[in-house]
Amino acid sequence: MTATIEIGTAKALPGTIQDGKIIVEKLAGGGEIAIPVTIINGQKDGPCFWINGGIHGDEPEGILTCSLLRKAVDPKDLSGSIVLVPVINVPAMEAAERGNPLDTFSYDMNRIYPGRENGYLSERIANIHMEWMVKFADMEISIHSGGSHSYLAEAMFAATDSKTQELARAMGEDWRVCLYSNVTSKSPMAVMAEIGKPALTVELGGRSSTAPGAFLNVGKTLLKACINILTHYKMIKGLPHYPSIRYKGFQQALLAPKSGIFLPNSEIKFLTMMNKNDHIASIIDYYGSELCKLSAPEDGMIFGLRALPNVTIGEWCCFFAIIEGEW
Repeated sequence: MTATIEIGTAKALPGTIQDGKIIVEKLAGGGEIAIPVTIINGQKDGPCFWINGGIHGDEPEGILTCSLLRKAVDPKDLSGSIVLVPVINVPAMEAAERGNPLDTFSYDMNRIYPGRENGYLSERIANIHMEWMVKFADMEISIHSGGSHSYLAEAMFAATDSKTQELARAMGEDWRVCLYSNVTSKSPMAVMAEIGKPALTVELGGRSSTAPGAFLNVGKTLLKACINILTHYKMIKGLPHYPSIRYKGFQQALLAPKSGIFLPNSEIKFLTMMNKNDHIASIIDYYGSELCKLSAPEDGMIFGLRALPNVTIGEWCCFFAIIEGEW
């Protein structure tokens, strides 16, 4: 029989689902900064699968995934536990901005994690979250997307050790691109890797997939991956599925060389091999004159592309996976 799990104000007996929050601090007007958490505590012993969303406030895909998974799993049929943190960075999510507008000193929480106990506001939020995560989580995924500017197709970042690559493969048949992670990336994945636990940064969705049907499809794809992880680790009954091929390599972000309007090549496809120097996009000025082209830097594939046509020099245009082989 599993034990009662208590995280923040959430307290879940075996075989139950309970909501709560991790309280961070109160603001001057009396409002509370807190991190929502849901515990799905299984009836039997097993690992703790921890899912993070919303470390960036313009990426709501984690909220959708957590809501779908909560409805899909019966704790009485679960071995182990699932901890859902749909939003880490609540002030950023409420403002629909990448970072917390109350904190311009440590704006991007996915670059300063695990923060500091006595640091800037975002650092404090990250630090409290980290303390609970490393205490309970046996494996973790952080759900990201292209946010308000881009769309990212199914791709992951992961360490190269066998336990992490097992988790990456357990994401299932839709996830064929697994890129090398930077363990110093100041993310939840990096903290988990440092203590020897498998963790992934998962990318899917963004600006061009926020219409009702498209957004739901993103959530369903992520739900399918989470269910596959649960079946792979025998936390629930079912037959897991795996990709027939998994590509490895590293990311290169292509930034805008000029300001103007971003026009992608209409014939390119996500997660499809391209040759070095293949045409990706052009940038035109307001008179329609072409200012520059963006081309594939090496043989590889696009997994992310700018969805907001307006672009300023130095902004993200394309996330390119330089493919080195297969796992």
